[in-house]
Amino acid sequence: MGSEPVGRPFVSVVVTTRNEEQHLGLLLESLAVQEPPFEIVLVDAESRDRTVAIAEAFRARHSELLRIIQRPCSRGGGRNIGVADARADYVAFIDGDCVADSRWLAELRRDVGPRTVVAGLTRTVGKPKYGALERVELFQGGYDVTYPSCNLLYPRALFSELGGFDTSFITAEDIDLNLRAVRRGATIRYTADAIVLHHMRETFLRFLYQAYWNGYGRKQLTEKHGSLWVRYRLRRLLAGQKGAIAWARLAAALAGYATRMITGPRAREPASREAHRSE
Repeated sequence: MGSEPVGRPFVSVVVTTRNEEQHLGLLLESLAVQEPPFEIVLVDAESRDRTVAIAEAFRARHSELLRIIQRPCSRGGGRNIGVADARADYVAFIDGDCVADSRWLAELRRDVGPRTVVAGLTRTVGKPKYGALERVELFQGGYDVTYPSCNLLYPRALFSELGGFDTSFITAEDIDLNLRAVRRGATIRYTADAIVLHHMRETFLRFLYQAYWNGYGRKQLTEKHGSLWVRYRLRRLLAGQKGAIAWARLAAALAGYATRMITGPRAREPASREAHRSE
């Protein structure tokens, strides 16, 4: 990578993948043009398609940039593995179904600090009727802790202090990490100029399946942290459901929430790509 430019902290970009042959090439090319210095640590959770082959072809052209780790793991577990292998003091997370704006890493760097989490702007691409739906925000200590981990930067020391992602979570492990960071005294800074494009689910069934596991993860959050929704009004939630797609998503999420209530921690993590992907 050469010497580190003055004022530019070295960043390890951690990518987690599972069966992302459709998108990974675009992601890696978008990372190759980021502002240096950085490295890419890709953790693949036993993909069955050409994901690893695509990564290896990229590494053949950019051997100084990319390291590949193959290991069975959950989404959060894969990120923990990537951070453990990282060499930088800051780690930026992005997923295999995303594309980074050319200024993504430069913009995240602007706000780095030893107790600062930096969140960028994640825009959904794909079917408009899916992408137009807003996420449900959750605040802790005045900070929105629902920024997704497909566009986050953490100081590595803070990440280690928190113990990394909780691998017992199926989804919402990023919310859990952000919440714990704020409770430990960290701040979350949002920059709309650090842009990541996130591909929506290709089919309505996959869209609902992901909503189901998101609801499941929300119940896991309440089990770990107690009531997190006391300040969130049901009326506001229902008012935000506009159109059949929004109501279908809410119904699927409630089904996932109810499943966790009934089964508790006995349910095993699904091995599917949909549960592995971010929100």
